[in-house]
Amino acid sequence: MSARFNMATVHSAAYKAGIGMEAALQNSFLTPIQKELIKIRASQINGCAFCLDMHTKDALKYGETPQRIFLLNAWREATELYTEEEQIIIAIAEEITLISQNGLTEETYQKAKALFTESQIADIIMAAVSINMWNRIAISTHLPVGG
Repeated sequence: MSARFNMATVHSAAYKAGIGMEAALQNSFLTPIQKELIKIRASQINGCAFCLDMHTKDALKYGETPQRIFLLNAWREATELYTEEEQIIIAIAEEITLISQNGLTEETYQKAKALFTESQIADIIMAAVSINMWNRIAISTHLPVGG
């Protein structure tokens, strides 16, 4: 599959706005590993090879273990590997990625409210929104998997 076009060049203003969203998330409460868990899980659901390649490599650089990356798509069966906070973060990422199914469910939102402030929940939501945007760009434009 060959790349179609470079979104950053063809629609630079919109692409820069996406970069701006990423920049805003640099100041979030989320740790680098928590951000990568969101990015990897959404990219698994969306089937984005480019983003999976990038974010699994980034997660490893931040100290994530291969086992947690390998089992992320089965996190509900491997709960002992993920903290309670991570489980809620991953659940939010999944529900936002699969927004047409049930949206962010009340059950997940209430669990999040018990652990996080509204500002922190907003950070989690925006991190999920951001990676879903990048997944859609990468898949639509056939970004090649990096080396």
